[in-house]
Amino acid sequence: MRVLIVEDEPYLAEAVRDGLRLEAIAADIAGDGATALELLSVNTYDIAVLDRDVPAPSGDEIAARIVASGSGMPILMLTAADRLDDKASGFELGADDYLTKPFELKELALRLRALDRRRAHSRPPVRELAGLRVDPFRREVYRDGRYVALTRKQFAVLEVLVAAQGGVVSAEALLERAWDENADPFTNAVRITVSALRKRLGEPWIIATVPGVGYRIDAPPGTGPGGGGHGGAHAGGRG
Repeated sequence: MRVLIVEDEPYLAEAVRDGLRLEAIAADIAGDGATALELLSVNTYDIAVLDRDVPAPSGDEIAARIVASGSGMPILMLTAADRLDDKASGFELGADDYLTKPFELKELALRLRALDRRRAHSRPPVRELAGLRVDPFRREVYRDGRYVALTRKQFAVLEVLVAAQGGVVSAEALLERAWDENADPFTNAVRITVSALRKRLGEPWIIATVPGVGYRIDAPPGTGPGGGGHGGAHAGGRG
């Protein structure tokens, strides 16, 4: 298990990290909200442990962004705010568990393991389409049995396209589901990401561009379900 600890008291954060290591739980530390968001963008964590009162953006805002991302990552709020109203607002923000300071490290480890078990029982389904195998839980992609290494954003885009089961997904829908709420609606990030994703998946191109509409998974003839060659003329297209 790998967790992200968002805590601005360095001694406490380091003590929690070192204690969790003894429990065979790997942990990274973010001392402020900006660092936390940066780590979340480049690493895959099983659980986020958030202090609500950290330098901006706050733990509450980080929780809201995790929930909005649709990743399903469990959130444990670890904070001195111990009033019932504080706990209620934390759960309303999307927290899966709430532990107040001071606390016993053993209890934190037990709660993390409980959250991880719950997450394992609610794993999203592995999707297969046109020779692709996409495992959202492990964040792994295979094409015709070959592992394909993707960035987090490329994986998010592919996940949306595969979930559409060959249907067309507009650039606007991809921007809404694979980027955060601060994304510029006029950005060319979707086109650039799709182009890079095509190259990562390799030839024959499997992502078709439907001019003026969006993108779809479009396998060459005979390569598996969801294929069919009727859209293949656009499969190698740019953007």
